[in-house]
Formats: sequence, structure tokens, C-alpha cells
Amino acid sequence: MSTPRPDFGPAAHAELALLLEVAGTPKPGNVDRTHDFADLRFEQFLAGAVGGRPGLDAAADPDGPGVGRSFERAVAGMSQQAGGNTQFGCLLLLIPLVRTATTGMLSRDRVERVVESTTVDDARAFFMAFDHVKVAVGDPPEGLDALDARRGADAGEAAAARGLTLFDVCLLSVPGDGNAAELVRGCPRAFRAADRMLADDGPAPDRVARTFLRLLGDRPDTLVRTEHGATVAREVRNRAAACADLDDAGRLAADLRERSVNPGTTADLTAAATFVALERGLPV
Repeated sequence: MSTPRPDFGPAAHAELALLLEVAGTPKPGNVDRTHDFADLRFEQFLAGAVGGRPGLDAAADPDGPGVGRSFERAVAGMSQQAGGNTQFGCLLLLIPLVRTATTGMLSRDRVERVVESTTVDDARAFFMAFDHVKVAVGDPPEGLDALDARRGADAGEAAAARGLTLFDVCLLSVPGDGNAAELVRGCPRAFRAADRMLADDGPAPDRVARTFLRLLGDRPDTLVRTEHGATVAREVRNRAAACADLDDAGRLAADLRERSVNPGTTADLTAAATFVALERGLPV
């Protein structure tokens, strides 16, 4: 007898994607269900996923606030655990995906249109989200110091004064931000990774861990490059690409934890891919 599939909507799938992302193990350099950091623990990611749910629900409401306000609400809720920033980048990718899935077929073209249709208020709210948690970001593009995300709401007002939408802000950030590049192009890496996750087999957390490893081996992680430089980012990419299986990944994970190298952008993409896979029938 087959097991009935849960009748989850996009917001629930996004919350589940956050939970499955952190449950996958090993994920080299990241918190997972068997590895904590000294100042950031597995259960705080679980709490962050639950805390982000009101923002995900807002994104799933066609009559609710825009993408930016939904994102800011999700980050505010996510931050209500003791660890600080657990899933900022994950939520940045998930909110437009949830809005897309709620209003029609989930596809790259439609995600791109949702992001292109964002407003000045969405950009303002996006920057406000940085006031809730400390986020590791690179320097702003040359000549745009007023848009430094570390300035939070002040940067949001600067963006509004320039008439910038969230799409505009992402375009300006593309050279140094993998998540921004993903959003303006309709999340191509997330969709490709979701297809491979669906073609995989075994328990969902194992599929998630293998997806993370493939994404990490695909190209240098933005967060690693921001925190440790381009040379380390390329080294981590090459070593991940050389891993034959999750046992190899476990050995890489031990080394990255020792060096405090955290491929956080890859985790964000993994959460987005898991959401797309869940929407398309990933069994759980």
C-alpha cells in the first residue's frame, strides 16, 4: 500500500526545505544534524526555520505584502533564536520561489518575472532585514557606499532615494554575490540541482547532502570567497568536486570545520533546490 503524500502548500514546503537542508549530513563546513559550531547549533537552525514561517506564509498570500516585506518578516522571525543568523540567504532565495509557486506554475521564467516585478519598497525592506541579524557580506560596488547592506535601514532609504527596486539591487550585487546572481536569472542552479535530487534515490536528507556536495564542487562559494579569499574558495570547490561519495565529504567536512571555512551560499542554494524538488514531488 502506497503512503499518501502530505498535502503541503508552498509555505510548508519552504519550511520543510529549511529543515531538510540542515538535516542533511555531512555538509562540509556547515552545521548539520551531527555537527555544530561553537556558537551555532543544529537546534538553532530548527528554531530559525520555524521562526521564518510567518514570512513564508506572507509570501504565499497573493494579497499579502510584497517580496521584500515578506523577506524582512521571515528574517525577523528567524532571528528569534540564540544563534543569530541561521538562514538569511536561504530565505532570500525561498521567498520569491514561494511567491512564484503560490501564484502559478513554478518555473525559472516565472521566478525571473517575480523578481523583475519587485518595487522600491521591496528594496527598502530587504535592507531593513539586515538590522535583525549580523550577515557576512562583501563591500558594496565602487561608488555605492550608501548601499552597503551593513547599514541596514539607512541603506534602504538610500536605495529608495535612488529609485532602486530589489531587482536593481540584485543586479548591482551580481559580481560578488551568488544569491543575487541566482535571483536575477530565475534560480537556474537551484532548478538544475532539484532535477538531480529528484533523479537521486534514498532518504531525503542523504539526497540533500549529495546535492550540497555537487553544488559545492560546481563553482566557488561566495561566502567562502568573501571571508577567506578567492584562493581558498577555489580550493574548496576543487576538493568537493573530487569527493566520490559522502564518506569523502565527511573527511572534507572535518578539515573545513577545523579551519572555520563555511560554504554558506551553497547551503542557501541547497535549500532552494530542496524547495523546488518538494514542489515537484520529492518523497518525504
